[in-house]
Amino acid sequence: MKRMNFKQIVLVLGVSAIGFTGCKKGIDDFGTINRNPNATTVPITSALLTNVLSNAGNNVWGGATNTTAGLYCQYMAETQYTDISRYATPTINWDDTYAGDLYDLQNIINTNTDAETKATAAQYGSNANQIAIARILKAYYFMVLTDCYGDLPYAQALKGVGTIPYDKQETIYPALLTELKEAVAQFDNGATVQGDVMYSGNTTKWKKLANSLRAILALRMSKVFPSTGQLAATEFAAALTAGVIDANADNANIPYPGGNYRNPIYNYYVITQRFDYAVSKTMTDQLTTLGDPRINNFGNNPNGFPYGLTRSDALAWQTINPTFAFLLGFTATPQTLPFSLVSAGQVFLARAEAARRGWTSENAATMYASGVTAEMNRWGITNGAAINAYLAQPTVALDGSAADFEKVATQRWLSHFPDGNQGWAEWRRTGFPALSPAPGQSNPVPRRIPYGPNEPQLNATNYAAAAALYSNNSQNARIWWDK
Repeated sequence: MKRMNFKQIVLVLGVSAIGFTGCKKGIDDFGTINRNPNATTVPITSALLTNVLSNAGNNVWGGATNTTAGLYCQYMAETQYTDISRYATPTINWDDTYAGDLYDLQNIINTNTDAETKATAAQYGSNANQIAIARILKAYYFMVLTDCYGDLPYAQALKGVGTIPYDKQETIYPALLTELKEAVAQFDNGATVQGDVMYSGNTTKWKKLANSLRAILALRMSKVFPSTGQLAATEFAAALTAGVIDANADNANIPYPGGNYRNPIYNYYVITQRFDYAVSKTMTDQLTTLGDPRINNFGNNPNGFPYGLTRSDALAWQTINPTFAFLLGFTATPQTLPFSLVSAGQVFLARAEAARRGWTSENAATMYASGVTAEMNRWGITNGAAINAYLAQPTVALDGSAADFEKVATQRWLSHFPDGNQGWAEWRRTGFPALSPAPGQSNPVPRRIPYGPNEPQLNATNYAAAAALYSNNSQNARIWWDK
């Protein structure tokens, strides 16, 4: 599925050979910032930022990597064309991200850095604050990309230098941590950034997001650095000390004002009238087993669609079962429902795992309860007695045993729905919940998205070197932090 609301950009020399001002369609609903950056030699950085944020929801649902990842981690099931959930090799190019959102972010940085343009750019907020926000978002986008593909162009990308080699994921991750720390330090007390439809230029909230991303990156390295005193534990503790998202009011929410700019799932079902995706039976069974009230929010009923059926079996099943769960309740999904890139509940649950690993002195059970409660609240479930009863169930409550790891990991998997990129990353890292491959499949659940077909044509030598490290670009090969 292609991303929505972006300008198609023709790539001639590969992802790093972009030498023009990138900007996608403006968003009318966000008011006066809707100006065309292509109408001036100096980009309107507020419009670039709005466009990047408006597209960020595609990293939660609607982008090609995200829907693929959502199928792999079994948030969703395909109802008609079931190739991806039966592990046909996907053909997803990353050009739209590099030449679109990432280049727009780099353009914000360049325009606010260049001595000839920085004064003009400053009318949309202080140069330092604009750069800091762009760096945080760049780190987020690169985290999503490298978690999907593994090694990729990073250090030399977005510089217009022609085809470039891929960086190792083990060097990208520390670089992203450094980028986020430097971005936080770069914020000043200057003018508020315009075009920020997520945080309205609130630098305190942006710092919390950056620190939360540091914590997520750190914990994602737990297979490589499992022990206290190692990089992952040290970085997690430092991020926590710096201040992370700890209230839903600070969630990194992508807003949808409605009208011409709606929630992508609403658009998919209601506007385009496509029904290829449903909530998977894997998800509804998990929610039912746990007595989880979010089942009424994740779908419009508890009847999940069986995962990974052949096309003929899928069509036959829905003929017998015409009412099944569509994501977020199908037509009941408000067109203004926001998507969270990072939420307080997700961060609390990460803190619960880190505490259980001994990386921090926090109480794991307290962080766990706070995480589940914040996630329930985020979905509109606010009855304290009901939440406490849920937490008290033996299948949910932490009891100090080895089973606690699975419980925390399962809640983390639930907390990211419908964000397939994050749900798939957490499943690969922890192995929970236990997922069975598609019926009749000898292939395991994929561990990475293969490099797209454009790369061997546009960046042949560097692609070949990178692909060889992943068993000839196999989707079953494991990325660095998953080994």
